[in-house]
Amino acid sequence: MKVKQSVNINVEYLTRVEGHGNIVVNVKEGRLQECRLDIVESPRFFEGILRGRSIFEAQHITSRICGICACGHSLASIQAAEDALGIAPSAQTVKLRKLLLHMEILDSHILHIYLLAAPDLLGVKSFIPLIETHNKVVRRALRMKRACNDVCDVLVGRHVHPVSAIVGGFTKLPKRKDLDPMYNTLAGMRPDIEATIDLISKLKFPEFERDTEYVALISDESEYPFLGGDIGSTDGVRMNKRDYRKATNEFVVSHSTAKHAKLSRESYAVGALARFNLNYEKLHQKAKETASVLGIKPKCINPYLNTAAQLIEAVHCLEDAIIIIEDLQNNGIDYSEEITVGLNEQKKIPVKAGNGIGAVEVPRGILYHNYEIDENGIIINANCVIPTNQNLNNIEHDMRKLVPELLAMNGKSEEEITLALEMLVRAYDPCISCSTHMLKVGFNR
Repeated sequence: MKVKQSVNINVEYLTRVEGHGNIVVNVKEGRLQECRLDIVESPRFFEGILRGRSIFEAQHITSRICGICACGHSLASIQAAEDALGIAPSAQTVKLRKLLLHMEILDSHILHIYLLAAPDLLGVKSFIPLIETHNKVVRRALRMKRACNDVCDVLVGRHVHPVSAIVGGFTKLPKRKDLDPMYNTLAGMRPDIEATIDLISKLKFPEFERDTEYVALISDESEYPFLGGDIGSTDGVRMNKRDYRKATNEFVVSHSTAKHAKLSRESYAVGALARFNLNYEKLHQKAKETASVLGIKPKCINPYLNTAAQLIEAVHCLEDAIIIIEDLQNNGIDYSEEITVGLNEQKKIPVKAGNGIGAVEVPRGILYHNYEIDENGIIINANCVIPTNQNLNNIEHDMRKLVPELLAMNGKSEEEITLALEMLVRAYDPCISCSTHMLKVGFNR
């Protein structure tokens, strides 16, 4: 008679993710007793920090939430502020914001593909051994990241904690002399992206599927929606961003300082794979060709392939960024739109009481910022819903399906099961520090 397997896994501080999370699995005689992702990161209080501050300071404060998605937080914050104030950004401003978001998504996806996911697929513990064994690959990754950072520097002063993107527009617009170097930098990335496609197409991703609800921004416009649109899901949901609380339905679990979320089912997923599943037809043609090379088509329900979806999006972002810069080269830049900033206020922008919501697709999924302001433009209440905390519930449901399947495979050791779980969590590219917003306080009197 076959002995039923017992497994006890406790991964403290999972590596190659941003922030602190633990994997806990307990199997007794073939029965799954515990299976969870503990988020043990200390809570962060950005919503509390924002209260009492000027709406014009919000984008600078919230960009500090994350060093990877600093521009994404800034753009979501600006969108929420403009929504509250009733401001409609110019077409040029929207174009430049799209370019900025493309650079951040491209930069982050490259970081995840090469530094965080590739070591698993290449059978090494970290990125460091690859410096010796795959030196050209390492240099390629760093070269592409530097290119993205260089373009961000021109657009907003710096990628981490951007300076010039503010409510209403930009305090500094790219100079005409900057456009050609930006174009050459991005066009020069094409061979490296093609080499990346070739590399990833030869690597074997784990075979695992779990049907879930995928959630992303959707739009009736022809472009792949990153910066605007409605909230949509593969289960047929469509709602305005103002109903984001109905879309996220956040709730607290005892083992996490980050909230969980659900929509139509017990959980849902956001991120590159969700966007791919919902908006495939709007991808750039080269991105669709990349999907074909990688053998992926919607609806893809293998969470490990989120990394492949990130590469598909990287191709899209690069090509669309080049198109935007070509448009700026051909049609010029209207420098009369540069905004003059006074001390603690932005001139020419009327202030009124309001409630504004920003919904922006950042590398890991939809990011929501919601601000309520008074007649003086002071923030009364703030709420931020982070992509990673929307994914945490779905990760756990994936884990609970994956573990029994691994146990059913003869000869799977505890170490192999641990690696498969670590790879699963890393595939979601979690940004745990961003997601921790809950603190339970009990008073004993």
